[in-house]
Amino acid sequence: MRLREVRPADRRTLIGFDRDSARVRDPQIGGYRHWATHRSGEDGSGDDFHFAIETLHNRTLVGSIWVQADPASGRFSYGIGIGPQHRRCGYAADAVTTLLAVMFELRGYRKCEVSVNGGNFASLALHGELGFREEGRTRDTELLRGEIRYPVLMGLTADRFAEHRPAFVAARGPVRPSRGRHWRTPRRGRHWRPDHLRRLPRPTR
Repeated sequence: MRLREVRPADRRTLIGFDRDSARVRDPQIGGYRHWATHRSGEDGSGDDFHFAIETLHNRTLVGSIWVQADPASGRFSYGIGIGPQHRRCGYAADAVTTLLAVMFELRGYRKCEVSVNGGNFASLALHGELGFREEGRTRDTELLRGEIRYPVLMGLTADRFAEHRPAFVAARGPVRPSRGRHWRTPRRGRHWRPDHLRRLPRPTR
Protein backbone atom coordinates (compact mmCIF):
# COMPACT_ATOMS: atom_id res chain seq x y z
CA MET A 1 0.00 0.00 0.00
CA ARG A 2 0.96 3.67 -0.21
CA LEU A 3 -0.18 6.92 1.34
CA ARG A 4 -1.27 9.72 -0.98
CA GLU A 5 -3.19 12.97 -0.83
CA VAL A 6 -6.99 12.79 -0.64
CA ARG A 7 -8.60 13.75 -3.95
CA PRO A 8 -12.09 15.13 -4.66
CA ALA A 9 -12.89 11.90 -6.50
CA ASP A 10 -12.42 9.99 -3.23
CA ARG A 11 -15.42 11.65 -1.64
CA ARG A 12 -18.04 9.04 -2.52
CA THR A 13 -15.85 6.15 -1.38
CA LEU A 14 -14.93 7.80 1.93
CA ILE A 15 -18.54 8.66 2.69
CA GLY A 16 -19.42 5.05 1.91
CA PHE A 17 -16.82 3.82 4.40
CA ASP A 18 -18.36 6.03 7.09
CA ARG A 19 -21.86 4.81 6.29
CA ASP A 20 -20.84 1.14 6.25
CA SER A 21 -18.92 1.45 9.53
CA ALA A 22 -21.92 3.05 11.22
CA ARG A 23 -24.17 0.27 9.92
CA VAL A 24 -22.04 -2.50 11.42
CA ARG A 25 -21.29 -0.45 14.56
CA ASP A 26 -17.57 -0.95 14.10
CA PRO A 27 -15.44 1.32 16.34
CA GLN A 28 -12.58 3.17 14.69
CA ILE A 29 -9.64 4.76 16.47
CA GLY A 30 -10.93 7.73 18.42
CA GLY A 31 -14.31 7.61 16.69
CA TYR A 32 -12.60 8.21 13.35
CA ARG A 33 -14.76 9.21 10.41
CA HIS A 34 -13.14 9.37 6.96
CA TRP A 35 -14.99 12.17 5.23
CA ALA A 36 -15.71 14.22 8.34
CA THR A 37 -11.97 14.27 9.05
CA HIS A 38 -11.20 15.39 5.52
CA ARG A 39 -13.77 18.17 5.63
CA SER A 40 -12.61 19.46 9.01
CA GLY A 41 -9.00 19.59 7.79
CA GLU A 42 -9.76 22.04 5.01
CA ASP A 43 -9.68 25.00 7.37
CA GLY A 44 -7.20 23.55 9.86
CA SER A 45 -4.14 25.10 11.43
CA GLY A 46 -1.76 23.67 8.86
CA ASP A 47 -0.52 20.89 11.14
CA ASP A 48 -3.39 18.52 10.29
CA PHE A 49 -3.01 16.18 7.33
CA HIS A 50 -5.32 13.61 5.79
CA PHE A 51 -4.04 10.87 3.50
CA ALA A 52 -5.72 8.17 1.46
CA ILE A 53 -4.56 4.58 1.88
CA GLU A 54 -4.25 3.00 -1.54
CA THR A 55 -3.22 -0.47 -2.77
CA LEU A 56 -0.11 -0.74 -4.91
CA HIS A 57 -1.56 -3.40 -7.22
CA ASN A 58 -4.55 -1.62 -8.70
CA ARG A 59 -4.66 1.74 -6.88
CA THR A 60 -7.81 0.84 -4.92
CA LEU A 61 -8.75 3.24 -2.12
CA VAL A 62 -9.12 1.09 1.02
CA GLY A 63 -9.09 3.67 3.82
CA SER A 64 -7.61 6.90 5.11
CA ILE A 65 -5.38 8.15 7.90
CA TRP A 66 -5.38 11.53 9.63
CA VAL A 67 -2.32 13.08 11.26
CA GLN A 68 -2.14 15.93 13.75
CA ALA A 69 1.40 17.08 14.50
CA ASP A 70 2.78 19.51 17.07
CA PRO A 71 6.32 20.47 15.96
CA ALA A 72 7.01 22.45 19.14
CA SER A 73 6.56 19.44 21.41
CA GLY A 74 7.79 16.83 18.94
CA ARG A 75 4.56 14.85 19.32
CA PHE A 76 1.87 13.73 16.93
CA SER A 77 -1.31 11.68 16.89
CA TYR A 78 -3.38 10.01 14.23
CA GLY A 79 -6.65 8.29 13.45
CA ILE A 80 -7.04 5.55 10.88
CA GLY A 81 -9.97 3.81 9.25
CA ILE A 82 -10.15 0.94 6.78
CA GLY A 83 -13.31 0.31 4.75
CA PRO A 84 -15.25 -2.66 6.19
CA GLN A 85 -14.85 -4.67 2.99
CA HIS A 86 -11.05 -4.27 3.11
CA ARG A 87 -10.46 -5.29 6.73
CA ARG A 88 -8.20 -8.17 7.83
CA CYS A 89 -5.87 -7.72 4.86
CA GLY A 90 -3.04 -6.00 6.73
CA TYR A 91 -3.64 -2.52 5.30
CA ALA A 92 -3.96 -0.83 8.70
CA ALA A 93 -0.70 -2.37 9.95
CA ASP A 94 1.13 -1.31 6.79
CA ALA A 95 -0.24 2.22 6.88
CA VAL A 96 0.51 2.78 10.57
CA THR A 97 4.03 1.33 10.27
CA THR A 98 4.70 3.55 7.26
CA LEU A 99 3.45 6.65 9.02
CA LEU A 100 5.44 5.97 12.19
CA ALA A 101 8.62 5.35 10.20
CA VAL A 102 8.25 8.62 8.32
CA MET A 103 7.36 10.71 11.37
CA PHE A 104 10.06 9.26 13.62
CA GLU A 105 12.89 8.53 11.22
CA LEU A 106 12.48 11.24 8.58
CA ARG A 107 10.62 14.03 10.35
CA GLY A 108 12.32 13.79 13.74
CA TYR A 109 9.24 13.55 15.96
CA ARG A 110 9.82 11.97 19.34
CA LYS A 111 6.49 10.56 20.49
CA CYS A 112 3.15 9.39 19.11
CA GLU A 113 -0.04 9.39 21.18
CA VAL A 114 -3.32 7.77 20.16
CA SER A 115 -6.73 7.17 21.70
CA VAL A 116 -8.20 3.73 20.96
CA ASN A 117 -11.72 2.62 21.80
CA GLY A 118 -11.49 0.10 24.62
CA GLY A 119 -13.81 -2.24 22.76
CA ASN A 120 -11.66 -2.33 19.63
CA PHE A 121 -9.55 -5.33 20.61
CA ALA A 122 -7.96 -5.71 17.18
CA SER A 123 -6.65 -2.14 17.28
CA LEU A 124 -5.42 -2.52 20.85
CA ALA A 125 -3.55 -5.67 19.85
CA LEU A 126 -2.03 -4.04 16.78
CA HIS A 127 -0.74 -1.06 18.73
CA GLY A 128 0.64 -3.37 21.40
CA GLU A 129 2.59 -5.29 18.75
CA LEU A 130 3.99 -2.02 17.41
CA GLY A 131 5.32 -1.17 20.87
CA PHE A 132 2.65 1.23 22.12
CA ARG A 133 2.13 1.24 25.87
CA GLU A 134 -1.10 1.97 27.65
CA GLU A 135 -0.84 5.29 29.47
CA GLY A 136 -4.32 5.63 30.88
CA ARG A 137 -8.02 4.94 30.60
CA THR A 138 -10.41 7.82 31.01
CA ARG A 139 -13.21 7.51 33.54
CA ASP A 140 -15.64 9.06 31.06
CA THR A 141 -17.68 6.40 29.27
CA GLU A 142 -20.23 6.62 26.48
CA LEU A 143 -23.32 4.46 26.22
CA LEU A 144 -24.21 3.99 22.55
CA ARG A 145 -26.78 1.47 21.32
CA GLY A 146 -26.36 -0.62 24.43
CA GLU A 147 -22.55 -0.63 24.23
CA ILE A 148 -20.24 1.07 26.73
CA ARG A 149 -17.31 2.80 25.05
CA TYR A 150 -14.26 4.28 26.71
CA PRO A 151 -10.98 5.56 25.24
CA VAL A 152 -7.64 3.92 26.02
CA LEU A 153 -4.69 6.33 25.77
CA MET A 154 -1.57 4.75 24.27
CA GLY A 155 1.87 6.18 23.59
CA LEU A 156 4.98 5.22 21.63
CA THR A 157 8.39 6.90 21.60
CA ALA A 158 10.75 6.99 18.64
CA ASP A 159 13.33 4.86 20.49
CA ARG A 160 10.80 2.18 21.39
CA PHE A 161 9.51 2.05 17.81
CA ALA A 162 13.06 1.55 16.52
CA GLU A 163 13.42 -1.41 18.89
CA HIS A 164 10.11 -3.05 18.03
CA ARG A 165 9.76 -2.37 14.31
CA PRO A 166 12.16 -5.08 12.98
CA ALA A 167 10.54 -7.79 15.10
CA PHE A 168 7.03 -6.65 14.14
CA VAL A 169 7.74 -6.69 10.41
CA ALA A 170 9.53 -10.03 10.63
CA ALA A 171 6.69 -11.60 12.63
CA ARG A 172 4.06 -10.53 10.10
CA GLY A 173 6.05 -11.89 7.16
CA PRO A 174 5.06 -11.80 3.48
CA VAL A 175 1.34 -12.19 4.08
CA ARG A 176 -1.25 -11.98 1.30
CA PRO A 177 -4.78 -11.00 2.24
CA SER A 178 -7.14 -13.87 2.94
CA ARG A 179 -9.90 -12.32 0.85
CA GLY A 180 -10.34 -9.64 -1.76
CA ARG A 181 -8.36 -8.75 -4.87
CA HIS A 182 -6.01 -6.21 -3.33
CA TRP A 183 -2.90 -8.31 -2.72
CA ARG A 184 0.42 -6.78 -1.77
CA THR A 185 3.87 -7.59 -3.05
CA PRO A 186 5.63 -10.17 -0.82
CA ARG A 187 8.51 -7.89 0.18
CA ARG A 188 7.31 -5.53 2.87
CA GLY A 189 8.64 -2.29 4.26
CA ARG A 190 10.03 -0.72 1.06
CA HIS A 191 6.89 0.65 -0.48
CA TRP A 192 6.07 3.78 1.45
CA ARG A 193 6.52 7.09 -0.31
CA PRO A 194 8.12 9.75 1.93
CA ASP A 195 7.57 12.41 -0.72
CA HIS A 196 3.86 12.36 0.13
CA LEU A 197 4.66 13.62 3.64
CA ARG A 198 7.23 16.30 2.86
CA ARG A 199 4.78 19.01 3.86
CA LEU A 200 4.76 17.83 7.47
CA PRO A 201 6.51 20.37 9.73
CA ARG A 202 9.66 19.36 11.55
CA PRO A 203 9.54 19.61 15.34
CA THR A 204 11.40 22.46 16.97
CA ARG A 205 14.42 21.29 18.91
